[in-house]
Amino acid sequence: MTRASKATRGVVQWPGDASHWCPVSSQPPIPTRVVLLCGPSGSGKSLLAARSGLPVLRLDDFYKEGDDPTLPQVPGSSDIDWDHPDSWDADTAVAAIAELCRTGRTNVPLYDISLSARTGEETVEIGRTPLFIAEGIFAAEIVNRCRELGVLADALCLNRGPVKTFRRRFLRDLKEGRKSVPFLLRRGWRLMRLERSIIAHQTSLGAHACDRDEALGRLTAAAAGRCPAANAAPTAP
Repeated sequence: MTRASKATRGVVQWPGDASHWCPVSSQPPIPTRVVLLCGPSGSGKSLLAARSGLPVLRLDDFYKEGDDPTLPQVPGSSDIDWDHPDSWDADTAVAAIAELCRTGRTNVPLYDISLSARTGEETVEIGRTPLFIAEGIFAAEIVNRCRELGVLADALCLNRGPVKTFRRRFLRDLKEGRKSVPFLLRRGWRLMRLERSIIAHQTSLGAHACDRDEALGRLTAAAAGRCPAANAAPTAP
């Protein structure tokens, strides 16, 4: 997988910064918050994040490495279950989000999915941007932790439908050479059968299931500070 295949990171200059008009301001700085963007693998999270124009933190870079003894396996198989939350380093991801919100920059690992390994480190900078997106299939797993830290703006779960998601995921993973073709097919069929339960799990953790257009609308609302339900714990069904 190449780094160019995902959303570009960097500093975003927000319009309306009139600090040069008034050297002293009595208004406190706008706190930086995060929108957690989850959904099944292949649901279009990276494309939506790029389309939003907001800075993006790729949560896939926090996968564990392939030789980690704590990696889970698919039941009845020797395949590593890369879709299980235990294949991911949630603690480091939350720490990176918290540091971005506090300082506007953080160091993150560079992860190569085809190698199942970290290949280096880079610095992500978002400057004075009051909102950024953290996207990945495990984003819902840290909704409560981000809420408790007071940095959560919203949590969204993209839902495209199992067949569309299967096709997009397989073509993407094949193009990027993420894993072998037999592995991709086994994983694809398994995830297609599980997609509805995956979405149900992510919404139970506090993510709002929506399509692309609704997600873009909620991102716009979050950027304007209109997300009153973001810090409220989800109610039991």
